Amino acid sequence: MTDAFPTRTNVPRGLFDFEQLPETDQSFENALAKARAGERLGVADGVELLTTGTETDTIDLQRMELVLEAADRRRADVCGEDVTFVANLNNNVTTACNVGCLFCNFKDPAGQFEADYQGEMGGFTKTPAESREIVRDALEMGIYEVCSVSGLHPGFALNDEHHEILASAEEPVNYKPPEAYNVSPGTYVEQMAAMSADGAHLHSMTPEEAYHASRGTDWTYEKIYRELKDAGLASVPGTAAEILVDEVREAICPGKIDTQGWLDAMEAAANVGLDTTATIMYGHVENEMHRILHLEKIRALQERTGNITEFVPLSFIHQNTPLTEKGLVDAGASRAEDLLMIAVSRLYLDNIDNIQSSWVKYGDEHGLAMLNAGANDFMGTILSEEITKRAGGQYGEVRTFDEYVDMITSIGRVPVERSTDYRQKRRIDPDVRPAGPMLGPKADGTPMFTKKTPTAD
Repeated sequence: MTDAFPTRTNVPRGLFDFEQLPETDQSFENALAKARAGERLGVADGVELLTTGTETDTIDLQRMELVLEAADRRRADVCGEDVTFVANLNNNVTTACNVGCLFCNFKDPAGQFEADYQGEMGGFTKTPAESREIVRDALEMGIYEVCSVSGLHPGFALNDEHHEILASAEEPVNYKPPEAYNVSPGTYVEQMAAMSADGAHLHSMTPEEAYHASRGTDWTYEKIYRELKDAGLASVPGTAAEILVDEVREAICPGKIDTQGWLDAMEAAANVGLDTTATIMYGHVENEMHRILHLEKIRALQERTGNITEFVPLSFIHQNTPLTEKGLVDAGASRAEDLLMIAVSRLYLDNIDNIQSSWVKYGDEHGLAMLNAGANDFMGTILSEEITKRAGGQYGEVRTFDEYVDMITSIGRVPVERSTDYRQKRRIDPDVRPAGPMLGPKADGTPMFTKKTPTAD
């Protein structure tokens, strides 16, 4: 469980000419003392804890255990013994995308979806009507949340006015009209209305998607998020963050918005009254200094907005990605790095209560270990997961309530069903089986899979 690579990262130093390196004048002992005392950590402190000391290139497993213990105590002080999870569905609208991020295998070239394309086609695009039907089926099963993160389909626009602006532009930005494609995704406004049907909490529209919904215009992020909120959007996933350091973004996703763009979009979402989450995707080409600089930006964003409900470390799944195909990485993060990322996130982000362990990324056993290293949330039922699966993830797409109860009680913790925003919580009696959701708009405690299964992607 605590295997470590010979070096702290899976990329040989010098492969990328990064200016930011994991070097500090702090000592591990001083950083650990500050963490134990509950003092606010600085960048140097975070780097020392994440590396277990920058004086060596390997993770010291004894020091690591001290960091995990400090994080677990902090978790207990902040969250108690509850382990939360949400009854949710992933409904990704389209895989069509031309951005070309090197860490991603979710995308399919958008040209494959055009009506006159003659080759083999993979992936999918769903109409608003199809999304609505999928969500309605899942609501009957008792879900609370619909999470939707999609490719940047060139025919996707905010609304009809946006289509008119893009269609009349001399050189439209990444745009072809919907009629050029076999299936139209509709507009973002139409998809928001469809996926928030019948009271579902819609968690969607990353900063990158919000940029796509404003391309070719002078519309602000606040205008975008305000219109999406009016259409049914309830909260915003802080994915597309990857590493919030531009020298890393230029290496792995040069076509994406930059760090400031991501932060601006998140702040705009907060300004119109939307909760957000925040993420980090680590274990590829970045180093520990980049990871801590990312945490520093997230903490500062939370100081300004106060609307980040959870932080989600996402371990890079490398197998089927361009980074691996190009020989830039040959593995993801080690299990020791995963544990330390969770732990240091808990210790560094002293203004975010909830740290999530992703069983989709870590698997059940390793995911449970994160719950003793600072995490207090164990994700959701999912029901469908395309992004990690396409990258080579092997841990499945579904967790039932009974599986959650068994796993959480196996480590002596309390299973708790939650709402997306954590404002509603329900402790689950492990002796009452079978277990089912109660918080969703149509939930009545019936186990999810005794009802109609949602339409498959």
